[in-house]
Amino acid sequence: MNEHIPIPAFRTFETAARHLSFTRAAAELNITPAAVSQQIRGLEEFYGVSLFQRTTRSLALTDAAKAILPSVREGFATFREAHDRLLAETASDVLTVSIYMTLAEKWLIPRLESFRTAYPDIDIRIQATDEMVDFRRDRVDVAIRYGTGEYPGVTVIPLITELAFPVCSPKLANAIRSPDDLRGQTLLHGEWRMERDVGANWRLWLRASGLTDIDASRGMRFNMENLLVQAAIDGLGVALMPESLVAGDIATGRLVRPFGDRHEIAPEFSAYIVYPPEGEKNPNVVAFRDWALAEVKP
Repeated sequence: MNEHIPIPAFRTFETAARHLSFTRAAAELNITPAAVSQQIRGLEEFYGVSLFQRTTRSLALTDAAKAILPSVREGFATFREAHDRLLAETASDVLTVSIYMTLAEKWLIPRLESFRTAYPDIDIRIQATDEMVDFRRDRVDVAIRYGTGEYPGVTVIPLITELAFPVCSPKLANAIRSPDDLRGQTLLHGEWRMERDVGANWRLWLRASGLTDIDASRGMRFNMENLLVQAAIDGLGVALMPESLVAGDIATGRLVRPFGDRHEIAPEFSAYIVYPPEGEKNPNVVAFRDWALAEVKP
């Protein structure tokens, strides 16, 4: 038997097995259904086994196909890992950072000039997302996550532990002298914060302030916190925000703290630097980690 392994045909087999359709496999592989059928037939003839049970309306795996499919998938996953490692070697000066979207806009981007000055040879790529990433699959080097810090299997370093407090536009602040004045104001909410008390929300703040007669669910809701901050800047209401997300807007006068440094709460959620264990051997990850930690020092 020819010892040449028909790798392209195995890729076609895996795709067809995943879809149980030659047509959908062809669309994914950007070839014709006839080409898929031809490659599968060639694979079956090469090894002398049937891989699919074909009818006019359906496609099913044979026992032989079911037996080899896990190994085929594992093999291509290994190829993908080797591919990613080689790409990482050729793009070693590119650092991919995944970060919570509003934290990217309000905390990281205003500081990036400092990073570029300190490390001019590192090209940084920002991947702003509210979703947790798979470092290997998504080709991410380091992440800044906002949460509880319970991320198994990775290195987790506290970055920002902070207080949360009400903020509003300067114009709106004229009508807010004490927490009691919130009864006549619109409360601005981040939707995910309303669902869990580990993040700063109005329910926790009103309870801590002794204002049990104000409905903590009323007001405007936003699924993205950068929209929530902008709504507060535009005077649509009062938002309860962690310091890192509004410090820049407070410094420029776009937002104010109507109660000064009083009436703060400490949410359980904080910002963390997160990266896989092998990141300790990546000088770009180490440089970014050390720079970020230096940025938050008093």
